Amino acid sequence: MNQDVIQEIRNKVDIVDVVSSYIPLTKQGKNFFGVCPFHDDTNPSMSVSREKQIFRCFSCGASGNVFHFVERYEQISFREALKLLADRAGVPLTGFSVSQKPNKYEKFYEIYDLTNKFYQNNLLSSYGKEARNYLKNRNIEEDLIKEFGIGLSTGISNQLTNLLEKRGYLISDLNAIGLSAGEKDIYQDRIMFPLWDPSGKCVAFSGRRYKNEEGSKYINTKETKIFVKGNTLYNYHRAREFVRLKKQVIVMEGFMDVIRSYTADVKNVVALMGTAMTSEQIQLLKRLSMDVVLCFDGDDAGIHATQVNGEALEKQGFRLKVVELPSPEDPDSYILKYGKESFQTLVEQAITFQDFKIKRLKLGRNLNSDEEKAAYVHDVLQETSKISDEIRREIILKNLAIEFNLSYNTLEKGLQELLTKVPKESPHVKIPSKRQAQDKYYVAPRAVLYYLMVNNDVLAYYNRQGIFFPNEVFRTFASEVTYAHQKYGISSVADFYTYLSDKKELLSLLEEIIALDLEDSVTKEVIFDYIRVMEEDYKNQEIRRLKELIKNTSDLNEKMRLSEKVRSLKIGS
Repeated sequence: MNQDVIQEIRNKVDIVDVVSSYIPLTKQGKNFFGVCPFHDDTNPSMSVSREKQIFRCFSCGASGNVFHFVERYEQISFREALKLLADRAGVPLTGFSVSQKPNKYEKFYEIYDLTNKFYQNNLLSSYGKEARNYLKNRNIEEDLIKEFGIGLSTGISNQLTNLLEKRGYLISDLNAIGLSAGEKDIYQDRIMFPLWDPSGKCVAFSGRRYKNEEGSKYINTKETKIFVKGNTLYNYHRAREFVRLKKQVIVMEGFMDVIRSYTADVKNVVALMGTAMTSEQIQLLKRLSMDVVLCFDGDDAGIHATQVNGEALEKQGFRLKVVELPSPEDPDSYILKYGKESFQTLVEQAITFQDFKIKRLKLGRNLNSDEEKAAYVHDVLQETSKISDEIRREIILKNLAIEFNLSYNTLEKGLQELLTKVPKESPHVKIPSKRQAQDKYYVAPRAVLYYLMVNNDVLAYYNRQGIFFPNEVFRTFASEVTYAHQKYGISSVADFYTYLSDKKELLSLLEEIIALDLEDSVTKEVIFDYIRVMEEDYKNQEIRRLKELIKNTSDLNEKMRLSEKVRSLKIGS
């Protein structure tokens, strides 16, 4: 593959811009930090360097350049990542073709795509007049119908199944993915709302009854090979860009809440499709934003869902707020009843999750009882201890002191006792791996290899004088560096990641080198110190090897010869 083209693409895309289009990043010093999408991260432990054009997770060790990030995040091949970024950079790949990995479920996606288009055409046809009137009466206008791909299954017997059979699809496949049962359509006479996977592929439907007939209000696609409800957030693929702009994601219960929120120009929204949040959905949220606003129904069930889901997200390090809807409203009904400006105001005035929980602590308590009053105050202090903002803590304590005629000093003392028990965590602590915790003999050869890559003076010294590395892998790595520099002019860490991507052992060594987090500038004295340490390490290894030979030989003359070698090494002759 043409290294010049690869370098051109990498130089034309900024890794910070690319990574931030996938996950939220915050600038800290000269680098950017975000929650690592490659492990179950609770604090932002992934660093992205604009200067070096690489990313690195301090926790799980994942690292690489922009190609590696896209490969891992999108779960695609290097060539596919290259094509994706070439398109983004506007670099033509003449004669370049990407061979897509065969997807054993591709026909299922094809069926759903065809079905979705079929349903949308039905709604726009003469069959859809009554359904269109129903949607219009529900204030779902043409722009929303188009935006969310809303369609219609007609009352014509087995219309979809017959169509798909004629197209060559098997009844067994239609049954497997929840579009038919036997040879009969699952959905008849229903307004169809497509459901998408995180990449934006239609994988399921929710069909709503719109005539005054008996039957379930909604029929949802069963779980299939391509649709698992707990792995899905409604509107996820569409919300990503709006979340990036707003720097927060609003989580609702149902898809109609999301659709209605678009009429209020609130578009950074996703829905759970239920009220019990799964670990998979939490991971999807982490890829959007660590700032989450919960906007569930205002009834008792919605308040309970807010409490349960909020606590699950809180444990994962999310910064949480809550939109308080009046009972029994949901976002859909609230916007229809009170208008978009009122809803926008509610979102802007969302309270913190701690404040929501503190308000909830009073429910069901008899505050005329000294015992229950004390228990309530203690619970409020417990929640207040989780708040990092000192001003907010002081306001809560003052209000509590006034409300119950208590001494502020007593409350503050109680809070301080709780605060001493709360572990302090840095938002992006550099967690050293076992390898990083090694001694100078571990660091020295890796540091010299790093400066071979990025410092022309060190590379020139190596080419002129030679540097002896302690093992074959290091020596091979150094040879690859000099070859890549001479052949392709590669002198940046980001480009070495690509150059070594098919050499697993060397790529692993590169990751160890990057984990040292070295500065690019270095003095001659430091380089020579590293070289002396490597020489010392080699000498120590050789002494150990010779001593082992002495131990295992019975030949006296051989013992004396080996012992003399050991002595010479020790005195440096």
